[in-house]
Amino acid sequence: MNDLREEATRVMREADCLHDSKAVEAALDRMADDIRRDLGQLDPIVICVMNGGLVAAGMLLPRLDFPLKVDYMHASRYREQTSGDALHWRVEPTQALAGRHLLIVDDILDEGYTLDAILRFCARQAPASVYACVLVRKLHDRGVRPPVNYIGLEVPDRYVFGYGMDYKGYWRNAAGIYAVKGL
Repeated sequence: MNDLREEATRVMREADCLHDSKAVEAALDRMADDIRRDLGQLDPIVICVMNGGLVAAGMLLPRLDFPLKVDYMHASRYREQTSGDALHWRVEPTQALAGRHLLIVDDILDEGYTLDAILRFCARQAPASVYACVLVRKLHDRGVRPPVNYIGLEVPDRYVFGYGMDYKGYWRNAAGIYAVKGL
């Protein structure tokens, strides 16, 4: 094993489980009910924010039992690190967003800079409406707080991973939301 993989293995072994898979599934069910109520008649485009939003979007989409289109965008600040500064755009949505109802799905609202930039990008495309959905909101008062319509769960101000959120590129696949011991 390489050093980073060994570190990731140790981090998981020592991590605190904040929300198990049952809690996450219940949160996804609640969000889907709310999204269905608000967007079920609007023919929305659901835009997954890669890579973190992949698991949340993948688990949320089958719960949305109405016609919709799916697209993705890739914007990142962390780039497999535990902190980050500038936003790096890798892929913009391929579908025309003008006049459409949009649902942005991401993994976490932490300091809010990434989601804020994504929402500003979407607003410049002249959509009919923009809704934001995050699986997890971190509880603190740093950064910016862009509007989020659907929030699955809340976590303390610690470094978290699982259900799409990563620890240095690892554990997006963890079936729970975990906090790194000491972070």
